[in-house]
Amino acid sequence: MKEARYFYVPGADKQAELPQEEASHALRVLRLQAGDELFLMDGEGVFYRAEVTMASNKHCLYRILETISQEKTWNGHIHLAMAPTKMMERVEWMAEKATEIGFDELSFLNCQFSERRQLRQDRVEKIVVSAMKQSRKAWKPQVNEMLAFKDFIGQERSGRKFIAHCYEEIEKKDLFDELDDLKTDEEVTVLIGPEGDFSIDEVRLAMANGYESISLGQSRLRTETAALAAVMIMQLKLRK
Repeated sequence: MKEARYFYVPGADKQAELPQEEASHALRVLRLQAGDELFLMDGEGVFYRAEVTMASNKHCLYRILETISQEKTWNGHIHLAMAPTKMMERVEWMAEKATEIGFDELSFLNCQFSERRQLRQDRVEKIVVSAMKQSRKAWKPQVNEMLAFKDFIGQERSGRKFIAHCYEEIEKKDLFDELDDLKTDEEVTVLIGPEGDFSIDEVRLAMANGYESISLGQSRLRTETAALAAVMIMQLKLRK
């Protein structure tokens, strides 16, 4: 039995041709031919079983045979906002693993002590799409552009909002415990700072804007580890 082949096709039911990058993979790597079966993912909760109707050098056409709606395996909306690390490989690793675990939205923060103040959003998007296909996730996490810390926390945001930090002089509660009383459809946003942490003024400003002060446990974690730990905690608390 052949392994099922998955392709990311936004609005798959409204067109009949794979996007250029997906078509290139289907034709040049997998050597798909007319009559071969494939599965399409629209990133919004639906898989489609389809059949290749035409395969040329640059175009791969398909027809949908079956629509397969998926059920989300966690409640609410999991939103991670982090300051990217100096080495982009670590950010990409985190984005890949968080997608495999399952979350809804990824934002990037430009903080006072940030080591990286620019990033290629399109590169992170590709990492997320690849991880989504590999792990068979029906929903693609939204990847947002980098914002200044003050601009991000000034945005209107529903649900529970948390900022993780290491300052002993500011009281913190454990994120795992704080998520016990979540509503099933609630949005949860967690902020993770750079390697040098948020500045203490940033923590206080976030708290003044409704963010709750939290820790992720007793260990001192690197940025990408803390980000992944936060996603895992939210996933555990919100899974169905």
